[in-house]
This record gives sequence, structure tokens and C-alpha cells, in this order.
Amino acid sequence: MRCPYCQHPDSRVIDSRVTDDGSSIRRRRQCPACERRFSTVEQTQLSVVKRSGAVEPFMREKVVQGVRKACKGRPASDADLAKLGQRVEDSIRSLGLAEVPAEKVGLAILPHLRELDEVAYLRFASVYENYASVEDFETGIAELRHHKG
Repeated sequence: MRCPYCQHPDSRVIDSRVTDDGSSIRRRRQCPACERRFSTVEQTQLSVVKRSGAVEPFMREKVVQGVRKACKGRPASDADLAKLGQRVEDSIRSLGLAEVPAEKVGLAILPHLRELDEVAYLRFASVYENYASVEDFETGIAELRHHKG
């Protein structure tokens, strides 16, 4: 690890701690050249495999952007969307896979969005599950009612 102060190409780890959620490791380091200390955070890289086969890094903000569209005009705050994004990421990471199909990301969004706002859930599901008719919406509404019941 290169020192951010003097650019020395090496550093010594003084302390390592796993974060509370277990998703990353915080390391306290010291440079042998300038003896200054700095911290690093190591996190596993989670990748999404798109339908086209392309692989890209998982970005929580993309989840939030997609859900924000479904929540337009609904009483969902930015804080609510941020929590949903975190919950989706936690769900994806709990699968224990380094590469996750994009479909699993969408499936991970649905239950959290249903809890947040049922109308936004139907909007998102209608696009994600390719609703093609009024009957598809009726089925979605029936599933929502069943889930509540």
C-alpha cells in the first residue's frame, strides 16, 4: 500500500478490524519512510452480470436511482431510499457470490420496495416483470393483498 503522504511504496499494518456488519476490514497502517499513520478500508468487490453477459461493479446508487423512478410522487424520502439501497446490497452480499446476475438484484429489490411503498412496488414490478396487460396488474395486486393477509 503506497503512503498517501510521501508515496513510499510500502506500509506496515498496525491494526486490523472487521466492521460491525462484516462487509469490510479497516486497517491502520504506518509508513516506514515518513512514519505517518493512515487508515485503509478493504471491501470485497461485488459484480453484476448483465443480461448481455457484460460484467460491471455493483453500485448501490444504481439501485437507488431505479427505485427513485418508481417512487416518483410517492412519500419516500432520500433516507428511505438510501436504507433500501443498503438492504438490497446486504441481501446480495449475503448470497456469498462474487458475481451476481442482474436478475437477482431486481429480485432483491422487490421485497424491500414492497415494504416501503406498495404503489412504487407495483410500478417497479410492472417494468421489471414486464407486465403486458391489466390482468398482470390484477395478479400483482392480488399477490400484494395475499402478502399482507
